[in-house]
Amino acid sequence: MYNPQLETFIKVADAGSFNKAAEESYITPTAVIKQINLLEDSLKVKFFERSHRGLTLTKAGRSLYQDAKYIIQYCRDSVTRARNAMQDDTNVIRIGTSPMTPAQLLMRLWPKIQVYCPDIKFQIVPFENTPENAREILGNLGKNIDIVCGIFDETMLKLRKCSGLELSRKQFCCEVSINHRLAEKDKLKIEDLYGENLLLMRRDWSHYVDALRDELWKNHPDIHIIDFDSYNMDIFNRCENSNDVLLSVENWSSVHPLLKVIPVEWDFSIPYGLLHSPTPSKTVQRFLEAAQTAKENGTLL
Repeated sequence: MYNPQLETFIKVADAGSFNKAAEESYITPTAVIKQINLLEDSLKVKFFERSHRGLTLTKAGRSLYQDAKYIIQYCRDSVTRARNAMQDDTNVIRIGTSPMTPAQLLMRLWPKIQVYCPDIKFQIVPFENTPENAREILGNLGKNIDIVCGIFDETMLKLRKCSGLELSRKQFCCEVSINHRLAEKDKLKIEDLYGENLLLMRRDWSHYVDALRDELWKNHPDIHIIDFDSYNMDIFNRCENSNDVLLSVENWSSVHPLLKVIPVEWDFSIPYGLLHSPTPSKTVQRFLEAAQTAKENGTLL
């Protein structure tokens, strides 16, 4: 599926030495060095600076490191999706799950929905929530993954060419490092954010985020807004490392173990629900109708 030397490259980059990477791979350091040399020679690119203090990635190495992790994970997910595609049971719905689109809430709601469609079964399909992967999965819902649970709005649905069924509204929260001065609080006032850097998704990603942004700019200029391009692990790591504050939702409390999600005393929220293909299969359509019925009857939440 991919050049296996990429896995060795990642292990060496993570370990910072050929010897440590060799121990983790249960092969000799010579074999590890040979694989890296072959990779560099074949691509005519130098990935590591070698010195008596160890190994450091070159600029090219840092670029390949990010792409290689995506390639390897995508190939693994492709195999999982291919195996899932072999399932002949037409009453199975494939639920995509990642740290930022967890399926746990849907699992808790499932008994209430199952009343209306008792023959339908679930199959959980994990995926890595990189920008590239998310675009492809959401743009092709119904092929390998039928439903993803997450936040959305009309702009995102149009951009990703998918549809959404709103189940509830999720209040915007703030996420901070457990070492941040605000981490000791169980609830924040807007004034608590004065002097802080607040990480917000760029304008036009969601009009719900933009409404909050406009309110802060107009009435709370002491909050320093910093834009970013995508919710992925990099932004959660940045929040922990930089001591900035990240706009979040309660569902993401388990994304990063060193971050704490804290509610804020403001009236800003975003739809949460089921993302699906605009032309769902009969089984998925039955499931969506059951979820809608449960919601209308007040039994869902």
